[in-house]
Amino acid sequence: MPDANGSRPMPMQPPEGGRGKSRYDRVIVRQALRPRPSGADEDMEWLPGSTMELRARIRSALPQLRTAAAVLVPLIERDGAFSVLLTQRAATLRDHAGQIAFPGGRIEPQDADPWSAALREAQEEIGLDPAGVEFAGYLPDHLIVTGYRVTPVVGFVDGGYTLRVDASEVEDAFEVPLDFLFDEANHKTRVRMLGDVNLTVYDIAYGGRRIWGATAGMLMTLRRMLERRAAGSG
Repeated sequence: MPDANGSRPMPMQPPEGGRGKSRYDRVIVRQALRPRPSGADEDMEWLPGSTMELRARIRSALPQLRTAAAVLVPLIERDGAFSVLLTQRAATLRDHAGQIAFPGGRIEPQDADPWSAALREAQEEIGLDPAGVEFAGYLPDHLIVTGYRVTPVVGFVDGGYTLRVDASEVEDAFEVPLDFLFDEANHKTRVRMLGDVNLTVYDIAYGGRRIWGATAGMLMTLRRMLERRAAGSG
């Protein structure tokens, strides 16, 4: 039950499926990621094969006043394979209510960098202890149609973690095998118009939930980066 502060403990179960050793390990993850956040001219690198002209058209269709935010992409290693910790946002939130998301939020003035912001938000939202999270690297920033510029930070999370979720922000938290998320057989694609540009977006169904929008987009960015690094290391 929630305590006086509206938080509640949440025992975590290992994810279903995705058993077996993955082709990715911590070395490949670190090598694939950026050591620092994107610069202002790099915030469209999540869009593969795009030209400068296309990126400019997409930027012009998005809100020009962008709130800086950071999310934590938590990777948990179990028996030689990674899973990803995701949350389901509370239905009462103003932005992205009920959606599947990474823990995160606005970068505040007291945050030293996006990594610090992501750790703080994860602790506030789901009670994840920052001491149990190891920095891995950054994904390129993602521009969101609701007016956020989101910096995704990947971290390795100790598999023995415990959570205490803030019920005012998070309805649920759960793990999904990384290999399941990356498997094209589990993807549904559709075309979304953004201004005068057609963009391919992804939906991933897992356990009765739908992972889509910016969260799915960030996962696909992570997939491309890891696959490129794994192919190069082979």
